Order: sequence, then structure tokens, then C-alpha cells
Amino acid sequence: MQHESYEQPFVFPKWANYLLPVIVLGAMGGMFYLPTVVDLGASPITTAVGYSPLQPVPYSHALHAGRLGIDCRYCHTTVEKAAFAALPPTQTCMNCHSTIRTQSALLLPVRQSWATGFPVEWVKIHDLPHYVYFNHSAHVNHGVGCIECHGRVDQMDQVYQAKPLSMGWCLDCHRDPGSHLRPRDVAVTDMNWTPQDSGQDPAELARRLVKDYAIRDKAYMTSCSTCHR
Repeated sequence: MQHESYEQPFVFPKWANYLLPVIVLGAMGGMFYLPTVVDLGASPITTAVGYSPLQPVPYSHALHAGRLGIDCRYCHTTVEKAAFAALPPTQTCMNCHSTIRTQSALLLPVRQSWATGFPVEWVKIHDLPHYVYFNHSAHVNHGVGCIECHGRVDQMDQVYQAKPLSMGWCLDCHRDPGSHLRPRDVAVTDMNWTPQDSGQDPAELARRLVKDYAIRDKAYMTSCSTCHR
């Protein structure tokens, strides 16, 4: 008895065969891509307001920048000329503490650093993802005060992240930069200054400062390539 032969019809077109390697590669890539994005972009270390790690030395900004009135730029010397806000070398600390509180147990790591030449291992707090380009000097030299990104550091015994530092937060400022600027004759480190202190209408002051600083148009300020290079 002979059986009739017949061809099984294709359920998918032949070009669908090429999708298999694409799906496999996409799945393998996703296994590495998604954890990386979550780690760099959604980690509490980079996005959480209130992040405040313990430091090797309990340095109080409320004491130094607040009550003693030390200018931020005394320690963070590069904010006006470089992209990175430098951490102070041990020499900066010892300028004062070679004669002040020389036996304090809290300052032991500083004295050890001074004796050995190894830097104090400060823990970075305001740490943007590596795929974000941020230039401190560009902001500081265009009248953006420290308080805009760091909050009232002069009132913090232990520094914490005061602002979200998210992309949406940055874009809010880039869409309306004028309200975050201050005149050149006002120190960017002055935590107490407000636009009302200028004696001008805040809205008019904002428009003038945008013009004086030659702030680029909104299209450039919100372009992806401005912060992702």
C-alpha cells in the first residue's frame, strides 16, 4: 500500500531564519546591557537624594564653610578652570591642622597621610554616570552657584546629595537657565544670595544674565550631544 507524499507548508517565510542569530545576540547583549544601565544610571549612589557615605575623616562643612566662612574654592581649587572639582590634598588640611587640633583622634588619618605621603581616601558623593559629560568650570564661570547643585553645604555637618542629579533635573535647568544664574560680582560660593538681593526684578535679571553670559539657545542646551559625548 503506497502512502501519498506531501510537503509540509512553511509556517514562517524563509527570511525568518535570519532572525534566529539576531534574537540570540540580542538576548546575550541584553544580559550585559541591562545590568550595566541599572548599575550606572539607577544606582542609589548616583541618583539617590540623601546619599551620605561615611568618610575616613568626619569633616564638617557646617564648621569650615559655614561658621568659619572658608571659601569652597580654598579646598576645591579647580572648579573655575577644570571639568573636575578637585579634592583637597593633605597639604591643604595641614595648612591649618599642623598647628590646630594637632592631637585630635578624628584627624589621625590626615596626620598619617601627611607622614606617609598616601592620600586620604575620600568617598565621592556627587558621582554622575560615566556616560555623562559635566564641566564644573563651564557652569561656575557662567554664574551657576554651588548651591544650585549641592544645596546648603555650609549647613551640613556630613555632606549628602541634596539634588537628584538626574537627566530630567539637568534638563529643567537647561530649559530655563536664567533663574539659576547670578551676576559676576556675586561669588558663586555665596550660599545666602538670592535674586532678590540684586534689587532688580528676578525675571528681568534672569533675561539679562542669559544675554550677558551668551548662554546658547534652548535647542543646543537640550541637545543630547551637550551632555553625552
